[in-house]
Amino acid sequence: MWLLVAVTSYFINAGVYVADKFLLSKKIHSSIVYAFFVGIWSIFNFVLLIFDPWLPNLRELSLDLLAGGLFLLTLIFWYKALHQSEATRVVPIVGALVPIFSFILSYIFLGQVLTERQFLAFIVLIIGGILISIKYTRFYYMQEASRHFKKIFGNIFGPIHAQYRPTRRLIFNSLTSALLFAAYYVLIKYIYTTQPFIGAFVWSRLGTFIGVLFILFVPDWRRMIFEYQKGVKTPKNLGFFLGVRLLAAVAFIMLNWAISLGNVALINSIQGTQYIFLLLIVVIISHRFPKILEEELGGGVLMQKMIGTALVGLGLYMLIT
Repeated sequence: MWLLVAVTSYFINAGVYVADKFLLSKKIHSSIVYAFFVGIWSIFNFVLLIFDPWLPNLRELSLDLLAGGLFLLTLIFWYKALHQSEATRVVPIVGALVPIFSFILSYIFLGQVLTERQFLAFIVLIIGGILISIKYTRFYYMQEASRHFKKIFGNIFGPIHAQYRPTRRLIFNSLTSALLFAAYYVLIKYIYTTQPFIGAFVWSRLGTFIGVLFILFVPDWRRMIFEYQKGVKTPKNLGFFLGVRLLAAVAFIMLNWAISLGNVALINSIQGTQYIFLLLIVVIISHRFPKILEEELGGGVLMQKMIGTALVGLGLYMLIT
């Protein structure tokens, strides 16, 4: 059940990603502004309590608010990493590390373990996801990476060269966002094991909303948010825009539902299915938007993505059988 729910959420997310390519009227250049507009929608989740009214006690509420605040902090570091480099560099790094960190943290704090077959599927799915999400692979880059490793990370006997400090910040933000994503998923998994799903989800979103309100208390951040809002144009098709935002919310709820049902590490490891769905959608609409197809499949990476797709399919087969 959890596998079907997780794959469905990744399918919806792929569609949302493509739709956002055409809907965003102005790129957000601040991680704080991005986190604000994502988090401000969280308050609307309270309508879900109509279906399952529930009030947490003080301890439960504290955990829920902590999870929501942690998610907001995760978004800030995630977008910082995206802003510092191309998504094709950041997504494979974070996409590979989140399942690994989730596996470690879920073992330490939840006692979740994988069978030998599940662990093998876990590794296969991560490798497949990396091959699908990265835009190109050149083996000679490995030698170049090795040559520059000391320059990037510095030498214990000397300072890091100024030329490579942005790279160090990128690595720090990518690692931090991956670790925070994993910590959030493990914490919310623990919460779902002790609280009803709808109630826990809604009250954790309150934590995100409260975090957003704290952002407004910082004058510089508040100014950035208001300046961005002034420059945003209303989407031409407002109904379609709201529909996409609703689908994004549904996908997030379904992903959380899958986490409440299954193993955190495995759910994160099958994110490669989202990249497969993204490629399929891009191929379908390529006759009308050829530039999008070139962005995703340009540079002779089709074979690489086909191998990654095959590995993801193999990993899913191993989980099902």
